[in-house]
Amino acid sequence: MVDVRRVKLPGVGVLHTFVTDDGGKVGVITHRSGSSDLITFADAEGSHEHKVSLRLDEDEAHTLAELLGGTRITESLTGLDQVPGLSIDWFPVDYDHHIAGQPLGSMTSRGLPGVTVVAVVRGESANPAPAEDFKVFPGDTLVVAGAPEKVAKAFQFFRTGEVAAKAPADSTMAPPGR
Repeated sequence: MVDVRRVKLPGVGVLHTFVTDDGGKVGVITHRSGSSDLITFADAEGSHEHKVSLRLDEDEAHTLAELLGGTRITESLTGLDQVPGLSIDWFPVDYDHHIAGQPLGSMTSRGLPGVTVVAVVRGESANPAPAEDFKVFPGDTLVVAGAPEKVAKAFQFFRTGEVAAKAPADSTMAPPGR
């Protein structure tokens, strides 16, 4: 039987990996958004094997799982289970979102200190640490890091162009949804 290791990736999802008989490694990152990344890489140091990554949508991931059959999963305890106060999340940009067609700008100058756009994923490539003048387009996915409540405010801004003001202590309004 193949031993599958499961590791929670805070703010990302879950990584499942196993080592093949020839020393290679296969992994699947299941994102909180529902998409999955199928990855393969050599496990041994000094190997010149190619690394492969393939993004699958939810239906494609289910189809691949059905084709390959079931697995046995071994829980892995790691320090990655939780990082208190940090959320890393993905914001898929749609045509009707405020940020579509706009430069990222500075999160601090937009009233969102403590939030960082770590990368913008466009198609099959990532643009890490994008500059303030990086223009965002529909279909892009923003990778955002910060305190969970600040990430939620950033998502609200990306959708509407408005930064939610602090609600009064006696307010019965629910926090903005995702």
